[in-house]
Amino acid sequence: METFYIALFVALLLLLGAVELGKSKKDRIITNAAFSSFKNNYLGVYCLMMAGDWLQGPYVYFLYTKYGFGKGDIGRLFIAGFGSSMIFGTCVGSLADKYGRKRAGITYCITYILSCLTKHSPQYKVLMLGRILGGIATSLLFSAFESWLVAEHFKRGFDSQWLSLTFSKAVFLGNGLIAILAGLLANFLADTLALGPVSPFDAASCVLALGMALILYTWPENYGDASEGRNLLIQFKAAASAIASDEKIFLLGAIQSLFEGSMYTFVFLWTPALSPSEEDIPHGFIFATFMLSSMIGSSLTSRLMARATLKVESYLQIVFLVSSSALFSPVAINFLMKSTGHKGGSLTASGRLLLFGFCVFEACVGIFWPSIMKLRSQFVPEEARSTILNFFRIPVNIFVCVVLYNVDAFPITSMFGMCSAFLILASVLQNRLKLAIEKPKTKTIENWPSESVSDLEMEPLNV
Repeated sequence: METFYIALFVALLLLLGAVELGKSKKDRIITNAAFSSFKNNYLGVYCLMMAGDWLQGPYVYFLYTKYGFGKGDIGRLFIAGFGSSMIFGTCVGSLADKYGRKRAGITYCITYILSCLTKHSPQYKVLMLGRILGGIATSLLFSAFESWLVAEHFKRGFDSQWLSLTFSKAVFLGNGLIAILAGLLANFLADTLALGPVSPFDAASCVLALGMALILYTWPENYGDASEGRNLLIQFKAAASAIASDEKIFLLGAIQSLFEGSMYTFVFLWTPALSPSEEDIPHGFIFATFMLSSMIGSSLTSRLMARATLKVESYLQIVFLVSSSALFSPVAINFLMKSTGHKGGSLTASGRLLLFGFCVFEACVGIFWPSIMKLRSQFVPEEARSTILNFFRIPVNIFVCVVLYNVDAFPITSMFGMCSAFLILASVLQNRLKLAIEKPKTKTIENWPSESVSDLEMEPLNV
């Protein structure tokens, strides 16, 4: 492996250590033993769920190329996944609210294991089925587990401020440390042991099975609004009404859609961007480097959230602008190369600068997730949390499907430029959300089917 990749990884690791050691006692929230046990149980399950997802990430695109598919065919496979998440996501979210978030977590494990098994087949139709199953699983991953956590947290009477600690730890571990280890393990299995690009998917199946056993034996069930006679259509209408009648919920959904859409487009584009001439690059190691960058971001977030004078809605504006600049780097680098007549590559000066820009974006991702979770816990009503969170994902999936459908029609730099523009728009909307939150508190959700609204909705936290 090239020395540059190792040096970058070590430098980021040292930076993470410096951030962690720089935390003061004020950055740490004091909790009790009962909460610590609850938090650790959730984090254990969440890390296993994320490990099952992250193990697949580095080699999805590469596996499809090994089966002989081109960028257009691969784009359509990705479209199947995002389209499936868009079509079925809201339904599975509503079912989770009605029939239980624990059951939804178990369904996630089963569905994703089946998706992993399809990777053994080089048949396009079988791979397409796997992407559809993966899309359903992704919808559950990003709604059911957070909904279970928030409901169980308040059911047990824990302090609302402690929720920030769980969110930041979940992203730090699940989207950081576990993702790094998953990337390194995937690289070890596929390249070092030469087991091939399908081996990380087999490892993911084993991890998901272990996580499912832990859910079965340690999690109690909880629900959203499980009123008798309440069907999915009523839940959809209630969720849509909440989004339409509360500007804060609407803006949260729009901001999340813009950021996630850009993030998932990046997931598809980083491999061809770093190897434009199909150079041999260490996919798993680069993936681990990205996740280490994300871990640095989530570590910084825990410090930001611990300061009552610094509000989430304020610093996210800066995060979106920085992430926009990072995704604009391929456009700027391409312009400079054309101006100077140089050719790009994975280990040229331009390639190294591009990799650095991608690491900056991943650090912004690490800041974004615990921050947006915090805002959602304040303003998204408990009664239909999973349904509303999956509503947020509909525009994300539409956006990514459109981009991938036209992947052959536009150069990579154009797609990165579009993502950069969307992140600027997210910053503008974030400023609008900040102003909406600072307005005098009024009742904004009308005709909600349930009389109970969570304390987080009625009394926004100071973070």
